[in-house]
Amino acid sequence: MSKQQNRNPQHKHEYVFGKKNYIVMAIGIAVIALGFILMAGGGSDDPNVFNPEIYNFRRIRLAPTIVLIGFGIEVYAILLNPDKKKK
Repeated sequence: MSKQQNRNPQHKHEYVFGKKNYIVMAIGIAVIALGFILMAGGGSDDPNVFNPEIYNFRRIRLAPTIVLIGFGIEVYAILLNPDKKKK
């Protein structure tokens, strides 16, 4: 071995996922965050007063569905093969 090889070791960093995987993961996280934002609110300022707005369609059906879709996108991003070429 030469001395120059010992002085300048070139290490190539390899990531677990490819760039495409990380982009799809970021989209999935954004969708999950949107679902939690849609779930927020609807409470009452006075704890002695019941607000039926907490049980509306957006908080009971839409927001949890969007969160589950976001988790589905995350699973897809993990299983996505970035090296696969299109025909």
